[in-house]
Amino acid sequence: MSSGTSPPARSHAPIFWLLFGAGGMLSALFGPALVFITGIAAPLGIVIPHDLLSYPRVLALSQHWAGKSLLFVIVALFAWHAAHRLLHSLHDLGLRIGPATRLLCYGSASLLTLVSAAGLLALGF
Repeated sequence: MSSGTSPPARSHAPIFWLLFGAGGMLSALFGPALVFITGIAAPLGIVIPHDLLSYPRVLALSQHWAGKSLLFVIVALFAWHAAHRLLHSLHDLGLRIGPATRLLCYGSASLLTLVSAAGLLALGF
């Protein structure tokens, strides 16, 4: 009954593509708004009040479970999207992508994810 072919090898690539896609969608939808709010509107007082991003307000956001979750998802998925894009950009430039390069790209995204989780948890609830 066997046709003589072995089953396809399992790959971890779908996990990284999932994180890349989710981060890409999130950065495309919310990235420009975040840049506008945090980089232009709040500092200049355009459209929104100056104190919108004051320390007490941002601390309150980062201590609430919903705000903490939102900040973690944004940081983590942006990091994974950037890592995957950098890896494939290096490949497009003709550089050999080996295990060390993958470890550097995906390891940095993993480290940033862990550091952001630890930092948000250290703020308390």
